[in-house]
Amino acid sequence: MKKVLVLCTGNSCRSVMAEALINQLRQGEYQAVSAGSFPAGYVHPKSIETLKRHGIDPGEPRSQSWDDFAGQHFDYVITVCDAAANETCPVFQGQYQRLHWSTPDPAKAEGSEADIEAAFDEAFFMLKTRIEQELP
Repeated sequence: MKKVLVLCTGNSCRSVMAEALINQLRQGEYQAVSAGSFPAGYVHPKSIETLKRHGIDPGEPRSQSWDDFAGQHFDYVITVCDAAANETCPVFQGQYQRLHWSTPDPAKAEGSEADIEAAFDEAFFMLKTRIEQELP
């Protein structure tokens, strides 16, 4: 089974959704975890709601630092936000392929409840499509 680390700055929305999507959609092929360069310390409730609404088990995610995974081996390290893609990552063991999937941050969405839900759905479907089509 290939190991995947999904990185984002806050590790509260996009990386959490990508972790759950990989673990469910590519179960048996990949095992994913997620982390952040500056973890928010909480998982955004809308991330969990979005996953559940679309039939994805969120598991028990937590916002954690990428330093927690330094020294571990991963086959893929995926950044889902532009800020994390430009940061210097900790050293991970072995050779891994780095992928960048630029995804808008739904936590920054403004407007009505419907507008915010739409922003989370947009991020969800962008990540789902990439996992289904671009994850080797």
